[in-house]
Amino acid sequence: MESLGVLFTYPVDSYLEEELGRRCKLFRLWDSPPEKRKEFLRANSSQIRAVVGSAVVGADSDMIDSLPKLEIIASFSVGLDKVDLDKCRKKGIRVTNTPDVLTDDVADLAIGLAICTMRQICQSDRFVRSGAWLSKGGYRLTSKFSGKRVGIIGLGRIGLGIAKRAEAFNCTISYHSRTEKPNTNYKYYPNLINLATNSDVLFVACALTEDTHHIINRDVIDALGTNGVLVNIGRGSHVDEPELVKALVEGRLGGAGLDVFENEPEVPEELIGLDNVVLLPHVGSGTVETRKEMANLVLANLEAHVQKKPLLTPVV
Repeated sequence: MESLGVLFTYPVDSYLEEELGRRCKLFRLWDSPPEKRKEFLRANSSQIRAVVGSAVVGADSDMIDSLPKLEIIASFSVGLDKVDLDKCRKKGIRVTNTPDVLTDDVADLAIGLAICTMRQICQSDRFVRSGAWLSKGGYRLTSKFSGKRVGIIGLGRIGLGIAKRAEAFNCTISYHSRTEKPNTNYKYYPNLINLATNSDVLFVACALTEDTHHIINRDVIDALGTNGVLVNIGRGSHVDEPELVKALVEGRLGGAGLDVFENEPEVPEELIGLDNVVLLPHVGSGTVETRKEMANLVLANLEAHVQKKPLLTPVV
């Protein structure tokens, strides 16, 4: 692939960056300051035939239009909300992502977030470290995860992974998606409000689209209620963040475990001091093992494209 010019949009993985540099002609978008990136793309557009994007920086309409030689976008992520798929279809640009390899990590983290939020593990840790156990005595009682009513928005690979793990905790599983899924005994709710009303813990695990933008709004939050817990391992824009903040501050929602935010890496200041939330820096797939598998899948898709072989994980 030595002749393949690749634009890497964000320094999300050092192994992938090293391998792209070794195998391809690599252009790092972050080498150019933001105000000069249009000039950078214009200067190198004749050499760039591939873009490697991520959940942070993908390939929007303007970028695609600025790269007339672009043939393929290989995303280092499952979600493709940062890629203009319609533009790619119109221009015949291939698109791949990295499904399956990160399912276990994200599903593991989702369950971990639920337990951490409900058992207040982070708060308990701070309680011990601060010396409060000695000065104030035992920690307050918390809520168990086992046996709870679990609702899942999106029963794809990750949603199913969450469901299987929750079953091991004797939870009852229900879900909401665009259509009812065959070959499952989980209860389907075509109405999201009804799902939230009948859930103790609500997991967001769907793709981010126009239809799912702010799918978690005030009505859903209020239906989940004062004892309910929201866990978001999807995308920050699935949640109307100001409404979530208000509900947590006012006590209309019991708690939240959040791995993603609307304006990452910015996090609403009001959330920082709350004891009923757990905040993570978008690390759902963040293990050494999984990130390497994701990187290898990106590289394999690029290699297949250059060799004119079938792509491993085609989306467009």
